[in-house]
Amino acid sequence: MTCITAASFAAIGGLAGAAPSHADTAAYTQQTLHFAVTVGPNNDVKCDIVGDLYLPTGASSANPVPAILATNGFGGSKDDLAAEGKAFAGDGYAFLAYSGLGFGSADGLTPPTFTPGSGSTCQITLDDPDWDGKAGSQLVSYLGGAPGIAYLDSAHTQPAPALTAVTHKAHDHNGVAQQYDPVVGMIGGSYGGEIQFAVAEQDARVDTIVPMITWNDLNYSLDPNNTASTGSGVQTSTPGAAKLFWAAGFSAEGAIVDGIAGAQAQPSRLLPCPNFAAWVCPALANAVVTGALDSTSAANLHHASVASYVQNIKIPTLLMQGQNDTLFNLNEATATYQALKANHVPVKMIWHSWGHSHGTPAPGEMNLADLTPGQTYETDRVVAWFDHYLKGADTNLGPNFAYFRDWVSYSGNAAPAYATSNQFPVGGTNRYYLGTNALTSTAPLLSGSQTFLTTVAGLPTSTNPLDVLSAALPLPIPEIDLNGTSAQWNTAALSSPLTVVGSPVVHLSVSDPLAALTQGTGPIGQLVVFVRLQDVAPNGTASDIYGSIAPIRVPNVNAPFTVTMPGIVHQFAAGHTLRLIVAGGSTNYRGGTIPTTVTITGGAGQTLDLPTTP
Repeated sequence: MTCITAASFAAIGGLAGAAPSHADTAAYTQQTLHFAVTVGPNNDVKCDIVGDLYLPTGASSANPVPAILATNGFGGSKDDLAAEGKAFAGDGYAFLAYSGLGFGSADGLTPPTFTPGSGSTCQITLDDPDWDGKAGSQLVSYLGGAPGIAYLDSAHTQPAPALTAVTHKAHDHNGVAQQYDPVVGMIGGSYGGEIQFAVAEQDARVDTIVPMITWNDLNYSLDPNNTASTGSGVQTSTPGAAKLFWAAGFSAEGAIVDGIAGAQAQPSRLLPCPNFAAWVCPALANAVVTGALDSTSAANLHHASVASYVQNIKIPTLLMQGQNDTLFNLNEATATYQALKANHVPVKMIWHSWGHSHGTPAPGEMNLADLTPGQTYETDRVVAWFDHYLKGADTNLGPNFAYFRDWVSYSGNAAPAYATSNQFPVGGTNRYYLGTNALTSTAPLLSGSQTFLTTVAGLPTSTNPLDVLSAALPLPIPEIDLNGTSAQWNTAALSSPLTVVGSPVVHLSVSDPLAALTQGTGPIGQLVVFVRLQDVAPNGTASDIYGSIAPIRVPNVNAPFTVTMPGIVHQFAAGHTLRLIVAGGSTNYRGGTIPTTVTITGGAGQTLDLPTTP
């Protein structure tokens, strides 16, 4: 992959680490195959998918094994999953790793080079069920033994033998008996996480999924508005503030790297939007101009998100989400978890240390290249999950909810750093009131106000680390706001540690005479502000919590509103101060287009609710 993806997009292949697989290299075979699939809403677009089949030695029609299907993260390829394929094959699974539609043409060099037939054709459709979901469903058919799908060449002239070494089951999860129905699960991260929902939505033959660091609704992921949200903090309909650098990084990776390289074999991929579905380019242009997505683009993003079809997901799901992730934050997994719970789907959730903003797991946390029991906490959870749902083993599936605590010391397996609970949310709530410039546990009797400015054209007013580059370039930049561009409230120094697990909620009222006049003109005339929490050390050094920011496009400046911030797991140490900031701009987001003057007056109705645990 390119330097952009290696640093920031966290394809699941990056999770394997440097450790070798414990699997005996003689215990499996590997074969590269090409798959002829037909996709699209009208089932009239033909694509070639390239994949690698890892098969345990000795697996046959007389001795079948369960299967695992996986694809790459954004900008990656099947090659990113080689270590996982070998490890799971050594553990008795057929493992099919494939390059997603529009990916795999580049070889990872900078600048990338292209090998004909090395990548999957067609364009990037953001894991849309009508495209990527249907493609994955046809690979499920191949795993089930269906002929006429797999070939030895990209031109589909040399048919590969039908696969007969995968275990079959009597019926799918709708109770329907099908001829080509394998016992199969899916695993993957980011782009390779959402695809699992898309395939499961299309195909009741999928038995279980393990989605990691992925999205619930791409509208929230790329254009979040944390005041127009459900209880989980993920909004599904109203525009917010566009994430500039994540959008730019994805566009460059998909269009320039994979698009130009892949177009050598399929020139049509460059038109009308280079290597992306046609609607993506106009969506990006509109977001840059207005700072928000138009309704058509929002509908397309929603269609490519599990939020739009979660009612069709009925199979056991192990969700894993990153605490250090400014792309797909913890609220995304929370929303999916709550929806699946409401539908009575077997689901468990893990919040781990790593994510798109820091792709390296903590020691002893995750290494899918080595499935040796007891080595890493998350790996053990994954193996137990698959062994139970695919092999029928009586394994311990673990708690309903687990979260990593970076303040806990341990050695070896990271299990001691994980707190667990059989329910979510956990703990209680600490309420703080916004006074003149202080956060207090009792409502202030007398409160003053703070006034700050937002800038013209949404220019940044802070020095937050750049989203896409923060992991690759961890520069020691102070996280501050320019004078006059924010309002701040601070607690007194804490007498004991304060542990926060979940999404802080802020209740606010603001005064902005200009926005009150222009907000009826739509997003371009609405007030946009950014809410953050900081941990302030005794020496005055202030740090945002994992770069978490809650963008707000205020729906009505004449009425109170509620802000559901990105979820965090953080312990404020004794002697530290907790700071709440409402700012007029952010480095990583497109702010409001009209410069305004915002006033916030403290009082009983202005509160911060923190989800806390002992």
